[in-house]
Amino acid sequence: MPSATLKYAYFPGCVAQGACGELYQSTSALTQALGIELVELKKAACCGSGTFKEDSQLLEDTVNARNIALAEQLNLPLLTHCSTCQGVIGHVDERLKEFQDTDTAYVEKVNGLLKKEGCSPYKGTTEVKHLLWALVADYGMEALAAQVSRKLTGLKCAAFYGCYLLRAQTSIPYDDPVHPESMETVFRTVGATPVYYRGRTQCCGWPISSYATEQSFKMAGMHIQEALDAGADCMVTPCPLCHLNLDSRQPEVEKVIGRQLRLPVLHLPQLVALALGVSPKQLGLERHVVSTGPVLEKLGHKV
Repeated sequence: MPSATLKYAYFPGCVAQGACGELYQSTSALTQALGIELVELKKAACCGSGTFKEDSQLLEDTVNARNIALAEQLNLPLLTHCSTCQGVIGHVDERLKEFQDTDTAYVEKVNGLLKKEGCSPYKGTTEVKHLLWALVADYGMEALAAQVSRKLTGLKCAAFYGCYLLRAQTSIPYDDPVHPESMETVFRTVGATPVYYRGRTQCCGWPISSYATEQSFKMAGMHIQEALDAGADCMVTPCPLCHLNLDSRQPEVEKVIGRQLRLPVLHLPQLVALALGVSPKQLGLERHVVSTGPVLEKLGHKV
């Protein structure tokens, strides 16, 4: 384990507390197993998933400056397990830190709106970090390997990074946005075999699903087919919105593309926690639309 206890201001986001409740559940199980302390930001607001700025950039910046300020009050980094939340809140943090040097009037405007609502000001004194980055950069792969009690030997995992984690921010210090390897590094650390395929860093189709549903499902179907054709036993994603399009809507995707898929899609903390000996029930693996049974059977669990 790391020499010091890791502690974060936890921003769970909306989807993990609703449609993907198993992500909230498995993040809790994983961090407890690793001895990571989470202080949940109960007063945090939805990041907007990139839609606020369509009406007002100032709205997106102010809402998320408040979210960041909640973590700053605790003197802790803000941790999220949602790539979309990471992209949006991380980008706001990046913008406002830059404006502290180049456009102080704008930051003052944001903080003026926060003060009007009785909120603490944004100071730019912390960072926004996805769970994946926390595992790779803070906890460390050597320490994670030492905690593995049930290696995922023989399980072929296809990472699905999606858009926001890699490209929403100007600087990603923990991975290469074009040729990422952090998820594959985690897979190898827990004993699984990474599967590479073209679509792993592309959009899942979720952002257009409300107004271009068929095109959205075709995008999701293309990625799932590529992963299957590359030999994957499952997909693993760090984003609950990607999970919705790839897992929850997979039966609809099958109808659009005319091919049976049935590829299980796991949340990142579910996969890692399985290797730590956490039970499938504790991880909410029964909640998925596409059965995770084949994955559990391959790992020797009773289904």
